[in-house]
Amino acid sequence: MHWTADGNAYAAVEQGDLVQIDIRTGRKTTLLPKEKLRQPGGSLPMPVTDFAFTPDSASVLVFTNTARVWRYNTRGDYFLINRATGQVRQLGQGAGVVARPAQSLMYAKLAPDGRSVAYVSEHNVFVEEVATGKIRQLTADGTRKRINGTFDWAYEEEFGCRDGFRWSPDSKQIAYWQVDATNIRDYLMLNTTDSNYSHVVPVEYPKVGESPSPTRVGIVSVSGGPTTWLKLPGDSQQHYITRMEWFPSGESVIVQQLNRKQNESRLFTCNPATGGTKEFYTETGQKWIDIKSRWSRDNPVGWEWLYTGNAFIWVSEKDGWRHLYRVSADGKKETLLTPGAYDIATISHIDEAANQIYFIASPENTNQRYLYRTRLDGKGKAERVTPAGLAGTHGYTISPNGRLAMHTFTNYQTPSAREWVSLPDHKAVDPAESLTARLKTVAKPNVRFFTITTDDGVTVDGWMAKPTDFDSTKKYPVVFYVYGEPAGSTVNDDFSVGQNRLFNGDMAKAGYVYVALDNRGTPNLKGADWRKSIYRQIGRINIRDQAMATKKLLAQHAYLDSSRVAVWGWSGGGSTTLHLLFQYPDIYKTGIAIAAVGNQLFYDNIYQERYMGLPQENRDDFVAGSPITYAKNLRGNLLYIHGTGDDNVHYDNAEVLINELVKHNKQFQVMPYPNRTHSISEGEGTAQHLKTLYTNYLLQHCPPGGR
Repeated sequence: MHWTADGNAYAAVEQGDLVQIDIRTGRKTTLLPKEKLRQPGGSLPMPVTDFAFTPDSASVLVFTNTARVWRYNTRGDYFLINRATGQVRQLGQGAGVVARPAQSLMYAKLAPDGRSVAYVSEHNVFVEEVATGKIRQLTADGTRKRINGTFDWAYEEEFGCRDGFRWSPDSKQIAYWQVDATNIRDYLMLNTTDSNYSHVVPVEYPKVGESPSPTRVGIVSVSGGPTTWLKLPGDSQQHYITRMEWFPSGESVIVQQLNRKQNESRLFTCNPATGGTKEFYTETGQKWIDIKSRWSRDNPVGWEWLYTGNAFIWVSEKDGWRHLYRVSADGKKETLLTPGAYDIATISHIDEAANQIYFIASPENTNQRYLYRTRLDGKGKAERVTPAGLAGTHGYTISPNGRLAMHTFTNYQTPSAREWVSLPDHKAVDPAESLTARLKTVAKPNVRFFTITTDDGVTVDGWMAKPTDFDSTKKYPVVFYVYGEPAGSTVNDDFSVGQNRLFNGDMAKAGYVYVALDNRGTPNLKGADWRKSIYRQIGRINIRDQAMATKKLLAQHAYLDSSRVAVWGWSGGGSTTLHLLFQYPDIYKTGIAIAAVGNQLFYDNIYQERYMGLPQENRDDFVAGSPITYAKNLRGNLLYIHGTGDDNVHYDNAEVLINELVKHNKQFQVMPYPNRTHSISEGEGTAQHLKTLYTNYLLQHCPPGGR
């Protein structure tokens, strides 16, 4: 949200115009008409991906013509537009350096004083004066493998780190990350379709067991000159720098450093003039320590400062639950703000004036989400702000003044809807637009949530969608949708429940029972023991939980046809599918695995080592947790799907798995999608082809309908 300073209005692009909308009255004011949102010499308004105003609101910085870098469109062109005159200037084309190539600018940010804007281009950091367009290049050693101001593939994918530089509060300095991937081996993807001759597409990718890229943080003056590097202790190739921000005073920088195993987190205050560092807060664990991107929507930017930098909010699971703490800036005093046997999910807003912090949690039903608040001084109890009556998943974007919020709601039979509410009373700003008055539910009488306890004593959550014409005297095929790893869960109370986007048609009308289960190790709000029980056990306890819950489900419900049991999943869910088909062939008869990790030793070091340890110490766990180890047990029907241009789960996973299946004369089907990435979404007709392939295979090998 692009909030106004008072927090009562926001700016947005509507019908090509940049407008300001007062939340309390609904009044719209045009800030920049579409006629001024044009590139120089162009006749059509430019598509606006993002924008920001200078502090005096005289000009607007527009991000447009974007291109994808790995998963997100973070590269493109930036234009400064004078609101009064309509004058448009493209950044990166001014005096001082060679003009920047088109679509090469990343993360352009105005200085706090509005006089300059900094950005990254071709792995170097630049500063450009707003008034004159004069450009100053602050780093000069950037290459594909020496990355200034942004990150390599692994940092972006696994830590959420993308924007890699920060303005100092006084606008005189910039702190930035430098990732040195020069010694990281490339994974070589092969593009065989875009020209007569194939060509190699290299991706610097540190696989499991390989040392991470050395990373450091430097401070440079916006007037140029040498960089002062922070002197963090330890081998930079055996540590990660996952967070970095300026203290509000601008006198120091705060840095979070993780060791390679990610079970030791250390905070440092750093002197930007000398590079000197002082450790002031440490947390250790037997298993991994989660970082901000895991509880902040995959965005580690920012620091939750309190009292002008004299304290901050910290999230920790050290007492067995994900809780909020208030920590003094010297690390000597901490106060638990959310005591109790429950997890917080995310922080929504800090309201210092009211002595309150808002957060999302759901102590009673971990598959749902509600807004709570508690006192910042630690003297209160958590109070639910979301009113009773709407059971499901609630989301909030709260204004800077803490008095207004965009409230969203969904549950398994309610499509996502939204309204503006006041806080803390949670009343609709416009009663005529009240969400409760406008909700349109879609009856899903065939869908239910349940829990089931396996013979191992593990209770898992699940949902089941029965066929539309369900007859309890008949037997129906059952299809399991799985993920099963720490990166995601499948049993959430939202509108996607019971739906399968890859099935052409309606599974319930076709005559399938559709089921999802969340095993131990999934990121549910069930405490650290639940989430971290999977440590060094991916491919084992999560697979056993799924299989034992399925076995119990089949035994309890005579209408489930044990001869027609299918399972499917994508990415980690693809790996789980392979495991279930290979390890429990007596239960699962058909599997469709998409973009699966076939060998854990082929995946990136940050993710796999976080949850599995280091293969130099416990290689047997990686082998025992890899689908390829069990491929010889295949008895059922397998359709394996993978994009050859997948920079995330590389295509070598498919090829080694194919080799192993061939070795044991296991018959199966495989569909490679040329040059498609992990999403298998590129290219004309791809989405429909994938749906048709998936649906036809399921219909053929797990026929629908009651018998």
